[in-house]
Amino acid sequence: MTVSETNIALTKPFAQYVHARRVGDLVFVAGQGCRHPESDTYQGVSVDEDGQVSYDTKVVTRAVLKNVERALASHQLGLADVVDVTVFLKSMADFADMNHVWNEFFSGKPAPTRTTVAVADLPGMNFVEMKAIAAIRPPS
Repeated sequence: MTVSETNIALTKPFAQYVHARRVGDLVFVAGQGCRHPESDTYQGVSVDEDGQVSYDTKVVTRAVLKNVERALASHQLGLADVVDVTVFLKSMADFADMNHVWNEFFSGKPAPTRTTVAVADLPGMNFVEMKAIAAIRPPS
């Protein structure tokens, strides 16, 4: 059984774990937030001079999905290879905007199965997080 892991081209994890691990013909992508891998800034999130945090769910979701793509690319895979995703939202009020962006990314592709849950909190300044499982297809 093939086992490999990577943190290439992604932000430093908050703890001791890898962003993507291949086990056999599956690649497991750890929960990805909206931090940009080069700048380490939260995309779509702003903090005003009073410390009030605001965010744009669509921008955040795009950044999350781009980070999922980066993790997959480290194993020569893409979104078309994803078979299952779990979406964590800090507020279910963000569901429609997250879905809008989701549909942009998966338009014309076989869509994976998906579970979306609202959670009490997420680490850092994340308001959307996604973890994914992708399948490595045999060469044709």
